[in-house]
Amino acid sequence: MTKQVKTALLIPTYNAGALWSEVLKSVMAQTLTPERKVIVDSGSSDNTVRLAAEYGFEVITIPKAEFNHGATRQLLVDRVEGVDVCVFLTQDAILADPMSLRNIVNIFETDDQVGIAYGRQLPHKGSKTLETHARLYNYPPVSEVLSIKDKEKLGFRIFFCSNSFSAYRRSALMSVSGFPSDSIMGEDAIVAAKLLQAGQKKAYVANATVRHSHTYTLGQEFRRYFDTRVFHEQNIWLLNDFGKAGGEGLKFVKSEIGYVMKHDKLSIFKSIASVFAKWMGYNSGRFYKRLPVSVVTKLSMHGFYWK
Repeated sequence: MTKQVKTALLIPTYNAGALWSEVLKSVMAQTLTPERKVIVDSGSSDNTVRLAAEYGFEVITIPKAEFNHGATRQLLVDRVEGVDVCVFLTQDAILADPMSLRNIVNIFETDDQVGIAYGRQLPHKGSKTLETHARLYNYPPVSEVLSIKDKEKLGFRIFFCSNSFSAYRRSALMSVSGFPSDSIMGEDAIVAAKLLQAGQKKAYVANATVRHSHTYTLGQEFRRYFDTRVFHEQNIWLLNDFGKAGGEGLKFVKSEIGYVMKHDKLSIFKSIASVFAKWMGYNSGRFYKRLPVSVVTKLSMHGFYWK
């Protein structure tokens, strides 16, 4: 039985950049109009706040120093009492279809056991080979709904999620104490794991699409994976309760090399260098507690976290 829900669209922002107007236009093109549209801005100095207000968003402002992936998203959730579903976008994720919001919200209306959902990410138009492969590999065209019963089959992968385009049943999110504020990143994965353990389902909605991808330098790849290891060290309970990644990294590398050799052989050198940078970053992150904060800040992509 379908039950209509009240929806809020929530976006953390900071100097949103060239894609921001496209993001806002894609929101306006949706067939579903959220009851609330809110940004929390961390001190932008460009036109981010002005454009958001022009497109009908409520605006919350906080000092740049107060931004925190989990706490800032929880601030948004706390502001929208009375809605049933909180949909999150990042400021560089363009809704790719007028039905994207409708489709991701629909899963909550048709299955009252779904506590969290995330949509399919497509590469931005004109994306390079490696970023295109990453999106195609991680976001396949087939939807799925998972429960804790799938843990034995999927292990660590069961709580994969992405807040670039995700949605939460507000009551379910609050039942697990909302977003954590003490993790460097991965607040979405932590919530997904807690919801699964609490008996809720996690949905991947492949017909809810956004365009969202990045071309990283080798230095950025190193810092991303340094932070990924920090996230794993901070949340060791995830590994204990769900198991380790179990060769997922190797599967990705094999897939990427195959994709590169088929579509863009010259990118093989970038691919190999990228793999090495990720490996170095991930293994360096293991020792973050032994390093001076001044060094960790330089090795991390989330320098603001180490205040």
